[in-house]
Amino acid sequence: MPLALLALAVGAFGIGTTEFVMMGLLPDVADDLNISIPSAGHLVSAYALGVVIGAPLLAAVTARMSRRTVLIGLMGLFVVGNALSALAPDNGWLLAARFLSGLPHGAFFGVGAVVATNMVAPERKARSVSLMFLGLTVANVAGVPVATLMGQHLGWRATFLGVSAIGLAAIAALAFLIPHDHEHTTAQGLRGELAALRSLPVWLSLGTTVAGFGALFAAYSYITPMLTDAAGYAGASVTLLLALFGVGATAGNLLGGRLADRSLRGTLFGGLTALVAVLALFPLLMRTELTAAVAVILLGMAAFATGSPLQLMVMEKASSAPSLASSANQAAFNLANAGGAWIGGLALAAGFGVTSPALAGVALAVLGLAVASLAYAVDRRRAPVAGRERIVASHVPQEAEAVHH
Repeated sequence: MPLALLALAVGAFGIGTTEFVMMGLLPDVADDLNISIPSAGHLVSAYALGVVIGAPLLAAVTARMSRRTVLIGLMGLFVVGNALSALAPDNGWLLAARFLSGLPHGAFFGVGAVVATNMVAPERKARSVSLMFLGLTVANVAGVPVATLMGQHLGWRATFLGVSAIGLAAIAALAFLIPHDHEHTTAQGLRGELAALRSLPVWLSLGTTVAGFGALFAAYSYITPMLTDAAGYAGASVTLLLALFGVGATAGNLLGGRLADRSLRGTLFGGLTALVAVLALFPLLMRTELTAAVAVILLGMAAFATGSPLQLMVMEKASSAPSLASSANQAAFNLANAGGAWIGGLALAAGFGVTSPALAGVALAVLGLAVASLAYAVDRRRAPVAGRERIVASHVPQEAEAVHH
């Protein structure tokens, strides 16, 4: 694997750290800015909104630029957003800075996935994407806990200054390691890029992402009350257990990338099926501390085993605009985050029990399997047509040559 993938992983590590660390710093931010914790929670939403808006928009408007230049520019915007977060004088400024920090998130992963796959042989594409995502999953193991401790002891502003430093390191790595010749092959502009998203298979792939990862976030958003109220863990142990989730996510991500190079569709269906099984067992696994810890690891493994296959599938379905489609898939991940948390909250508010969000996740994972199955059926239906078109095209020159002679 090319060393340049390390530069993408460093950027992903910084992005993953800043995305998730705010959840652990909410009480500190609320106390410092004299706002309520629910109001501070809007900072998480502001970042997610930035991702959803920035992912397709920035990928589209930079369509004719060198991908290396785009990646460096996106990471520069990331550094500015986090530095402004550290310097924000009040909640309004911090909201705007968090929104700005989220803008480059999706486009970085989208363009980075295209760069990663272009640097390796076809049989290693999914593995290259998983290695870029490795920075994101490792952030949950090491980056977020360390950044949270830094914020608690040195102040939350120090955390965002630290994340900015990671961004600067990523810029240096991108500048030195990403080859200069990776440029967008298309010159079709914004209209052409957006036209690539009119494809039904692209939207079915995006729908699979929303439903599949919505299943994860329906449960994971409420994992703390499950671990404390159902499994009996003390609140102080939750941080370590969330690190175990990161370990499972890292293992699942690497495994999914390796398996997807052998069977993209098979890995996707297998991952979603495993996610259904794990979430269905959550009410049983959350009865003891040991089985609850196992459940957290399995949840990370099952969910992130589908990450690379989903990313690669969207890129293949929109081959004329892979950067835009890949970035749109990152927006879909964040829609899954918001939608899954909302649906899991509905189950909890309805009084179905502290583990009911996991069962809501089962329904979403089954929906993801249904959408993936529909996408498979559409592909099979279109395959004979595409095959006939290739046969006709291959005979046209021969027929024309015969007429000429």
